[in-house]
Amino acid sequence: MKPRPTSNPRQRFQLLETAYDERQAPPSRVELIDDDSRTILAHNDSPDVGYSWSVNPYRGCVHACAYCYARPTHEYLGFGAGTDFDTKILVKRRAPELLRAAFEKPSWKGELVAFSGVTDCYQPIEAKLELTRACLKVCAEYRQPVSVVTKAPLIERDLDLLVELSRSAHVHVFVTVPFIDATCARALEPFVANPERRLETVARLVSAGIPVGVNVAPIIPGLNDEQVAKVLEAARGAGATSAGYVLLRLPGAVREVFEERLRRAFPDRAERVLHRVRETRGGALYDSRWGVRKRGTGLYAEQIHALFETAARRLGLNAGFGSAGAATTFRRPSKLGRQMTLL
Repeated sequence: MKPRPTSNPRQRFQLLETAYDERQAPPSRVELIDDDSRTILAHNDSPDVGYSWSVNPYRGCVHACAYCYARPTHEYLGFGAGTDFDTKILVKRRAPELLRAAFEKPSWKGELVAFSGVTDCYQPIEAKLELTRACLKVCAEYRQPVSVVTKAPLIERDLDLLVELSRSAHVHVFVTVPFIDATCARALEPFVANPERRLETVARLVSAGIPVGVNVAPIIPGLNDEQVAKVLEAARGAGATSAGYVLLRLPGAVREVFEERLRRAFPDRAERVLHRVRETRGGALYDSRWGVRKRGTGLYAEQIHALFETAARRLGLNAGFGSAGAATTFRRPSKLGRQMTLL
């Protein structure tokens, strides 16, 4: 990855702020930082998410998507939500070991586990570190139900494990494709495979027998809402059987990062986009309330919802996130000396 100038919104937890003269910001390169977390399963009780447990082997994401709602989490670590989030990547090297320990606890009942929920578990550094692959091996060993959300064709590397999980447990993959236009995608998702390549990933997963959905996220009012039907048509053509969407979310420092990169990439459309975003958020750029944060409010948000639902229904793309409510297939593997159950 080429270095890029450092640019971070003001850090809300620090009194001092670093500012650079125009074009004088130092270049920033990807830096891997060990994360010594002692647990790996994160619990979520948000009523509009669709799963309760997730695994995030990494914090921060090299994909550098301008709209990523997870950016403010980096501020809790003492970093910025802009370039720092894209380049200072925390790595949970003990993730597979911690996951195995979690599955061995009597309190674990085998509920669906989502990879990743926050940052992409198949971002480029996974090609070398293979932490997601190692975690999936643990899931296969325990017949643990799994859902995966990713933008990265790297997931194809783990087809063997995904097929094993589909046969002995449950697995569902969602590939995120918010744009059909490659130029638009590159502007806001600078280090992600283009939409055509992601749709090839959908087709390859489907050919292997993996249930695949497409996540049109985020829908950015005034920018890619007009591409929704084409994305869904392409997804159905690739073999996807389900689809979902999320309206653009701009919590905290995400607003500044998104607006800066939007104005740089689309100077002639930026004001229109921001105006449309406010139309879906009651005049503001974000509304964090459960039930509306992912869908928005107002006439324009209703039109986006109707557009998506009409296209999805026409194409036979069901809504949903995996099978969070299904009966679990989870089983602890037998060990020498462990008493076997009779049934």
